[in-house]
Amino acid sequence: MKTSVKRLLGVGLTTVMATGMLAACGGGNNTPSGGAQGQAAPGAKPFQGKTLTLVTANHPWGEAIKPLLPKFEEQTGMKVEVQSFFEDQLTQKLTVQFTTGSTTPDVFMYRPLQEGQLFYKNGWVQPLDDYVTKDPSYDFGDFTKAAVSSTTVDKKLAGVPIITEQEILYYRKDLLQKAGIAVPKTMDELVAAVKKLHDPKNEMYGFVARGQRSPLITQVSSFLYSEGADFMKDGKATVNSPEAIKAFSTYADLLKNYGPPGVLNMSWPQAIGIFAQGKVAFYTDANSIYQNATDPSKSTIADKVGFAVFPSGSAGSKPYNITSWGLAMNSKSANKDAAWEFIKWATSKEIVLQTQQKGNPGARMSVWDKPEGTTGFPAELVPVIKESSKGGVDHDRPTVISVGEARDAVGAIVLKAMTGEDIKAAAEQANKELQTIIDKDNSK
Repeated sequence: MKTSVKRLLGVGLTTVMATGMLAACGGGNNTPSGGAQGQAAPGAKPFQGKTLTLVTANHPWGEAIKPLLPKFEEQTGMKVEVQSFFEDQLTQKLTVQFTTGSTTPDVFMYRPLQEGQLFYKNGWVQPLDDYVTKDPSYDFGDFTKAAVSSTTVDKKLAGVPIITEQEILYYRKDLLQKAGIAVPKTMDELVAAVKKLHDPKNEMYGFVARGQRSPLITQVSSFLYSEGADFMKDGKATVNSPEAIKAFSTYADLLKNYGPPGVLNMSWPQAIGIFAQGKVAFYTDANSIYQNATDPSKSTIADKVGFAVFPSGSAGSKPYNITSWGLAMNSKSANKDAAWEFIKWATSKEIVLQTQQKGNPGARMSVWDKPEGTTGFPAELVPVIKESSKGGVDHDRPTVISVGEARDAVGAIVLKAMTGEDIKAAAEQANKELQTIIDKDNSK
């Protein structure tokens, strides 16, 4: 089906963004790390008198951990002061504080694949390799390999995973059943099913995903990997390979020919929003946002949503399997022992179980293996998450310092293809731009 550029550029769904609220700000205790000040009295709590500053994103994990803090404070004797910010505000605040050499915050949430390279290579995070092996009962080997790999920079552990994500396929169970279509297991089957269910005259579209230039990068990544491609290899940009071009073409064609009006303006809130309105048959994105489609207060198809493992391409099913959020320690913190005590507690089996029961997908295999560890997720989604966690790829964007520039450069391939330009020429241009970014970052 032909789709005009004008229709693609139509206005997408409007997303109302809330204004971030800051929790009380507070400075850390600047006494040297290693426990409470002075000689601890017999029976004293190990960090009595310590104040720890924690910065979180305005994220469900942050909301899940806050009610648990009083128990941690009671056990350790330390006071945890929390500040919360929206994602972009969080990055901005941390960058400013770290640039000035601030000793606070002591512990902070961060996005390993967005800021990890920058934060680590600027010396702003404390490597945690020695910490995670101090206490055998912590059982760091319980974390999935892909999740740990996402938080590793230059073979050093820059943070501990707290939220994991995999790309999955969302679909309308009722539409597939009515049409007699099996759940697609391959990319070819997905394309065929999308074509069959696409009915724009009745406001039913075959497929939707992120169409905005930068946001689409994370979701097209699984298309790349499943065709045997990647953004780069051994320091060289590879987005112009035949496998990469095939993946970009598939993604662009699905959006261009079978997507809803305004798809070029859609990031995930708009894309899942129109899926939740019952106007799209298939949608692909992170498993972590499923509640936007299954919550009856947000979705008209809450009881009709199905979940499936990402379809196989020429190289099999290789969705991204990443740590989207981690906990890190400020390298300048004066409370490193206290900071690690908090990270160890917040990522322990007991606490991961409690936060996961609130719908926060963690990285501990043992928690996923417990029936009570999956109660925060739809029963049909659990096996999809488990299967997707077995392999996959540990990044969902180019692993460079200048992530924003790289995402824009590569995202242009899909946009140009959707608006009728030659995709091979677009890929060649993007490859040159990405290589320039890689070389620039390596020279820093």
